[in-house]
Formats: sequence, C-alpha cells, structure tokens
Amino acid sequence: MSDGGIRLYSYWRSSAAYRVRIALNLKGLPYQLVPVNIAPGSSEQRGPAFAEINSQQMVPVMIDGGRVIRQSLAIIEYIEEMYDGPSLMPTTARERARARSLAMQIACDIHPLNNLRVLEYLEQEGGMPKIEREQWARHWITRGLESLEEQLLHNPSTGDFCEGDLPSIADCCLVPQLHNARRWSVDPALFPTMVRIERNCLALPAFETARPENQPDAPPR
Repeated sequence: MSDGGIRLYSYWRSSAAYRVRIALNLKGLPYQLVPVNIAPGSSEQRGPAFAEINSQQMVPVMIDGGRVIRQSLAIIEYIEEMYDGPSLMPTTARERARARSLAMQIACDIHPLNNLRVLEYLEQEGGMPKIEREQWARHWITRGLESLEEQLLHNPSTGDFCEGDLPSIADCCLVPQLHNARRWSVDPALFPTMVRIERNCLALPAFETARPENQPDAPPR
C-alpha cells in the first residue's frame, strides 16, 4: 500500500480515463475523481493548473500520495503491482502477454486515430469537413475492431472475457472502445465475440459504475 489517497483526473467521455476507472473499481480501490473538461471549446485542460500536473494536457492522470502517473496502461499496471485485490493480469507469462497485446492494440493502434486531438487537427489544420472526419473515425475503428474480433474469435484462450474467464487489462480497454465505436455509429453487431464479452463485463458492478453516463461530470440525462 502507498500513503495518501488516490486522485484520478478524468473526463466522463474519455476512453482512456474510462479504462482506469474500470481498473480501480475491479481492484476495489477508493479514489477521488477530479473532472477535467476536455470537450471542444473548453480551455480547462490547457490551463496552467492542469498543465503543471500533465504537460501533455491529457487525461487520465492519477496521483497516488506523492506519485504522479500518466498514461492509462501505465496507471493500470501501476495499481496492479502496487495494490492487493483481484488481479488485472492473468496468471502465466503467455496469458499476460496476450492480455497486454490486446490492450495495446486498442490503446495504441485503434483509439489514437479517433482521438479528439486528431479530429480537431483534421478540422482546424486540414480543413476536413465534419462528414469526412466522421468517415475517418468510422474507417479506422472498424478496421481495428475487425482485426481484434478475428483474434478473439479464433483463439482458444478467449473465454467469458478477452483472456480466460476473469476480466483483465484487455477488458478494461475493450469496453470503452466499443462505447466509443457506438458514438461514431459503428455497428457493434459486426463484432459478436466482443459484444458477448462486453455484456459479461457490464454485468459486473466495476464496469457498470465506470460507465461514462454514470460519472459526476456527465451531462444530465
């Protein structure tokens, strides 16, 4: 255990912050959520107070005692190694490698191409119209998820969750990415294996509580 409490700088609709909220919930760790508005038109994440915490001006950032940890996958690995509770990683080296591989495929290959910063750049610097930006996002989400679906469908290690029958770092990434896919009107029915895993995940309170619409900074429904 570390000294001091955990603070998570988050935005309700951020896929990366959503991953960390799931992981903290799975570990059973209490934390203080600090909303940071990163929506277009907001300058909160670019203000000096937050820039001092993270010069990238991005969420999530986790502060644990005196430690500042940035990047969602690094945060998840940190809390796995630092705290007791249900494991976020499978048991064997081979299983851990597969879980990490699936998580990184989502976090490093799929998500960045439909990240808000990228889409803002395409609009502001590239002059790309909204309809073309939406097509861009749908194209790269669909391409990435098609590959992921094939890997999950044809690997005998896929169980109730991405790797076996317990949720792991891979599931922490999968559920937010499917949520993001729906935002961009990508049909989840194209990916039945992932939808089945997502359904198993959302049946768990750790995932349900972390959902964007359940965050204190989410717009009223």
